Amino acid sequence: MNAIEVEHISKSYGAVQALNDVSFAVERGEVFGLIGPDGSGKTTMFRILCTLLLPDAGSAAVDGFDTVTQMNDIRRRVGYMPGKFSLYQDLTVHENLEFFATLFGTTVDEGYDSVKAIYSQIERFDRRKAGALSGGMKQKLALCCALVHNPSVLMLDEPTTGVDPVSRKEFWDMLQGLKQRGITIVAATPYLDEVRRCERVAFLDKGVLRGIDSPDAILDRFADIFNPPGITHDAQNVTHDSNVIVVEHLVKAFGTFHAVDDISFTVKRGEIFGFLGANGAGKTTAMHMLTGLNQPTSGRGTVAGYDICTQHEEIKRHIGYMSQKFALYEDLTVAENIRLFAGIYGMADDEIARKTDLVLQRLKFADHKHDLVASLPLGWKQKLAFTVSIFHEPCVVFLDEPTGGVDPATRRQFWELIYDAASRGITVFVTTHYMDEAEYCDRISIMVDGKIVAMDTPQALKQQFNQPDMDHVFTYLARQATRSSD
Repeated sequence: MNAIEVEHISKSYGAVQALNDVSFAVERGEVFGLIGPDGSGKTTMFRILCTLLLPDAGSAAVDGFDTVTQMNDIRRRVGYMPGKFSLYQDLTVHENLEFFATLFGTTVDEGYDSVKAIYSQIERFDRRKAGALSGGMKQKLALCCALVHNPSVLMLDEPTTGVDPVSRKEFWDMLQGLKQRGITIVAATPYLDEVRRCERVAFLDKGVLRGIDSPDAILDRFADIFNPPGITHDAQNVTHDSNVIVVEHLVKAFGTFHAVDDISFTVKRGEIFGFLGANGAGKTTAMHMLTGLNQPTSGRGTVAGYDICTQHEEIKRHIGYMSQKFALYEDLTVAENIRLFAGIYGMADDEIARKTDLVLQRLKFADHKHDLVASLPLGWKQKLAFTVSIFHEPCVVFLDEPTGGVDPATRRQFWELIYDAASRGITVFVTTHYMDEAEYCDRISIMVDGKIVAMDTPQALKQQFNQPDMDHVFTYLARQATRSSD
């Protein structure tokens, strides 16, 4: 008997067909991937299999139990890590684990053997609030919470989005250990290296199942979606000699802990500067100082000519900022978001109106001007958020993991927008956990333990460390970290 049987499942949300007559089976003990672009129906399928949604048509069974008539039996047998929520940020590590154990009618002591191999890596932080953990540690805790009741099937909806490459590799190594225990694993992921670690994958596109096969076979058959043609960017276009960002011996200490430990660098006008580091390396803290959100302990720096210690309000008016976690108001329309942020940046009403129509035409969003942002696909939201962040033509735009969880084709389109902005003289300061995106930058810095340990062009870094690509360069350097990411 298969671990999962899906037969002719359909699900609609109003006029949107999320799933359309989908059928597939997952073998017991298999590592099975659900892949596809944003809005393809993956999350809807997970929710149906976890008994959180009812299908409109068709049937599904997990461990031989029907998802509609035998919900309680399934919930005792399934562990689920949703894409957006899996931990209570204001509870401690141990309190989160206790809560989920209670939810499943067990205790941490009873379920400890199920999570011991993973939980032992974070147990020394058991009194720390989940919100204070790094991405890699949160990931391990969320996995423990999904395993504490010893499930036979594990559902993972993009569990590694926003996590650095080294932590992602460690996470998938842990999944291989769970497979050895006979646990069936179904995972969605936008990362191609993770897709290749599955035994088989099902490709969903606009709610339709377009193929099931080995990862290599699917990635090859649908290369236009998963491996679109590369984009080229001539670094020689950076012809401006003026520095937009200057950092000298910058330090940020929290007590005796130096999150940022004496870093220095410059970024030129129109340059695309990649700011990389593993979770906990200090890059977010550094970015907060540069954007006026936090004050340095020592050192100095300027952004757009303004001092980061004394002129942070001026800095905020001359930069753009796009965060992965929050960039738009989802209960406002596309046009309302543009108007709101343009007003915050001090643009005049007539200029906002004129430029809004031009921008929407360029993005091909004109027909969606009055749509609520909440109704847009993730890729659209991110392109809109970037456009809003540079609507006022800032000197520099800070992008904090702007493409997290987005499929390769949509990420390519996003980088075309970045290149266009850079060609207009806007400096782009970007963090990313996609190492193929690191290849697109003019220069890259890599932080380890609060320090910048390498900085140069992607090609020069590959030659310097004798590595074939930026993923290997990053992994080589990040694994030299000595301090805990937490």
